[in-house]
Amino acid sequence: MNPTSPHPLRRRSWPRPASTAALVLSLIAVVLGLSPSPARAASLQQVTGFGSNPGNLQMFQYAPDNLPSGAPLVVALHGCTQSAGDYYGHSGWPKYADAYGFAVVFPQTSSSNNANSCFNWFQSGDYTRGQGEALSIKQMVDHAKSQYGSDPGRVYVTGLSAGGAMTSVMLADYPDVFAGGAIDSGIPAGCATDLSSGLTCQNSAVSKTPKQWGDAVRSASGGWGGPWPRVAVWQGTADTTVNPANATEIRDQWTDVWGIGRTPSSTTTLAGGTTQAVYDDPSGRPAVETFSVSGMAHGLAVNPGAGTDQCGATGTYYLNYICSSYWTAKFWGLDGAGGGGTGGLPAPTGLTVTGTTDTTASLAWSAVSGAASYDVYRGGGKVGSTTGTSYTDTGLGSGTKYTYTVAAADSEGTAGTRSSAVTATTTGYRPQCFTDNNYNQVAAGRAHQSLGYVYAGGSNQSMGLYNVAVTHTLEETSSGYFVIADSGCPS
Repeated sequence: MNPTSPHPLRRRSWPRPASTAALVLSLIAVVLGLSPSPARAASLQQVTGFGSNPGNLQMFQYAPDNLPSGAPLVVALHGCTQSAGDYYGHSGWPKYADAYGFAVVFPQTSSSNNANSCFNWFQSGDYTRGQGEALSIKQMVDHAKSQYGSDPGRVYVTGLSAGGAMTSVMLADYPDVFAGGAIDSGIPAGCATDLSSGLTCQNSAVSKTPKQWGDAVRSASGGWGGPWPRVAVWQGTADTTVNPANATEIRDQWTDVWGIGRTPSSTTTLAGGTTQAVYDDPSGRPAVETFSVSGMAHGLAVNPGAGTDQCGATGTYYLNYICSSYWTAKFWGLDGAGGGGTGGLPAPTGLTVTGTTDTTASLAWSAVSGAASYDVYRGGGKVGSTTGTSYTDTGLGSGTKYTYTVAAADSEGTAGTRSSAVTATTTGYRPQCFTDNNYNQVAAGRAHQSLGYVYAGGSNQSMGLYNVAVTHTLEETSSGYFVIADSGCPS
């Protein structure tokens, strides 16, 4: 590979001047017909003002007409040398957003962040929870959920190449946000800490034990204890840009996180020379799936056509084998099956939180005619079943926010459509205080930096310059939410 040629995972060299970058991005927006105003249905639209945006990214989104509240949300991350408009036009995700009813967020980076417009998945300031590009993408999710009333228990993320590596980052950093992910020609979370190690991960792959890979996710998650996202892994066997061994390492990472074996529960041959391997969780539901596409080089698998399982358009890094977006949506249950329920019973209504303690959350809902039992989901993962119309979830963390949905199941145990989500926050969180210089506050994950300035995690309050000379006291008022408390802090 020519080291001077652009490829989907190369890091920035020298950024363009801000004025030049802004002009280039403006011209791109004009060519694509993108408006900087808030999103309108049925077309790709740019959104501004979605948060503090410490990663300096742009937000684009698409939603079908008359999208109801409680619909799922998908985040789709482009590869290097690509854009949000490029991914929108080739990946096939708008087709399934229309068919199955969900919104899609298309984050976009630029040459002002990275010379080849790659997401910086290998930079600590961008891959750490609560910082940089990772936080910018999380803010886009929060904005879209608020705008569309999206089901917080059915938020998913996918991406290609550098976007696939950034998908690994988002799943590891925010398992409390994402119910599932799909990593296309990507890299395991925690593989790289800088450009040099990133190139090693990409070109040679790094071999670690499953536990080492799993520990990288558990460490990045901020103490999350589950449930974990359900992860699909796509990889071409003839990929010379991202070593195909990375797919095996990603599989090892997420099967370890789930605590399941690495022997497939089933293996199926699909179209386009694709082999699907399924790894079930203890309840028999797919937790991890791998898709190995024989003979495919580096890129996203698409399959143009009008069939239900056909999608996308061919182009640079969009290769005609199989519609990966269809199979990913199916894995997540966006087609109304799998994660979304396979039975015909309607969604329960009236789901409410009836009480919380420091370790429990109690729920109640209205009965569904014909239901033999009800399945309860926390953060997208099933946590229990009951024959009544109430349930108490136990063993929770204090002062922590959880999202719940419920589905009615028939006499054969087949669950129907899930309810709209509710949020429960456990009690008993004791505020903690941390006094340190701005540099150490960022290093500890209590704050993040952007353009030489530091902002408190969660509240985004300005803390001044990113150095060791400025010191603040931060109070963690709830898990992961910090405010400046220089005037005094509870003991």
